[in-house]
Amino acid sequence: MTGFLGAAYLWVKAAHLIFVIFWMASMFILPRYLVHLHGEPELADRWGERIGRLRRVIMTPSMLIVWLLGIALIVNIGLVGNGWLHAKLLIVFLFSGFHGWLIGLSRKMLAGERPVSEKSLRLMNEIPSVVVISVVILAVVKPF
Repeated sequence: MTGFLGAAYLWVKAAHLIFVIFWMASMFILPRYLVHLHGEPELADRWGERIGRLRRVIMTPSMLIVWLLGIALIVNIGLVGNGWLHAKLLIVFLFSGFHGWLIGLSRKMLAGERPVSEKSLRLMNEIPSVVVISVVILAVVKPF
């Protein structure tokens, strides 16, 4: 692939995928942490430390790097005529919103609030699965 990235294109693409994996792993684990926090409010300090480290060290930096590298890849190949890419971007944009919502939810739960049920938290754990399936199909199959 040519473009302004030149020979670095495949390295940027590889780094993008690596950080997608890091981000997705953290998005799978945060709802699980919240399930445990929901059932063990007396351990809020311990869970707060774990959740804080996950957010600061893996989750948010990975999302930012995914966006940065993804934008570089998009600029390199262009958006024109890539319907699959528009759909993928919409999903990633919505998933980024879910990321922010989970952070807000974790803060509320660490403050002692329980705005959602444990069952809802368990269902939220499936959202990253749907996102992975959708994005991989769009990026690999390019159905439109």
